[in-house]
Amino acid sequence: MPTYAIGDVQGCYDALRRLLDRVRFDPNADRLWFAGDLVNRGPQSLETLRFVRNLGERAVTVLGNHDLHLLAIAHGDRPSRRDTLDDVLHSDDRDELLDWLRRQPLLHAPADSQYAMLHAGMPPQWTLANARRYAREVESRLRSDNYTDLLTRMYGDEPNLWNTSLRGIRRLRFIINCFTRLRYCDPDGRIDLKQKGEPGSQPSGFVPWFAAPHRRSAGTTLICGHWSTLGQVHWPEYEVYGLDTGCVWGQRLTALCLEDGSLHAVECERYSRPD
Repeated sequence: MPTYAIGDVQGCYDALRRLLDRVRFDPNADRLWFAGDLVNRGPQSLETLRFVRNLGERAVTVLGNHDLHLLAIAHGDRPSRRDTLDDVLHSDDRDELLDWLRRQPLLHAPADSQYAMLHAGMPPQWTLANARRYAREVESRLRSDNYTDLLTRMYGDEPNLWNTSLRGIRRLRFIINCFTRLRYCDPDGRIDLKQKGEPGSQPSGFVPWFAAPHRRSAGTTLICGHWSTLGQVHWPEYEVYGLDTGCVWGQRLTALCLEDGSLHAVECERYSRPD
């Protein structure tokens, strides 16, 4: 009964099914962990959402920035010209799918597993226990009756440094930005959300979030997506797997078997270009 962690699908449902065929996925016995961004830029966001939701307890997904973007535009935010979400927004089961999506976690960190999964990253000040607690703060708001207030106010790049005294929307925004957008930070944990290139392209003084000195979440193997230009999947010196291998850009969709560490991938069609 293997468990497979899978990188950003982004609406590439056909590629997902080919990957599952590659690993001989058994929906009655195996489990899937999705690293977020189930939707957008690819052509089959609706099919992807329906498939993952219908797996029930056999699958878990964390929320990515594109998943939150879908929720935001469904409640009045302006879409991007590059969005491919109309099939979800105009579907008969739209409300059920969106209600299911907003109830998914930002962090999946089972107590009985050596792995934890999130979409993007976390600042060096956070322990895994901190991250669990901060994720729950956002999750409880998303699952509440006034969740639309959070969706309309979550965007922005400030604050860029964690402080336990942060309150209100500034606190929630920082938490969301780390879990769904973070790539680089400086050794003090100041985050830079504008840099998207591969390691080595960032401004002086900044490092990949997982390479920050004295990162307090070290000691647990972390699985993330979000960073298609990361350049490699496994960073063993940091105990990190980066599973976004650019499926929607015409590269690969990748799965990691948690039991034996094996990697499996399929080639993908290009539906969009990197920013």
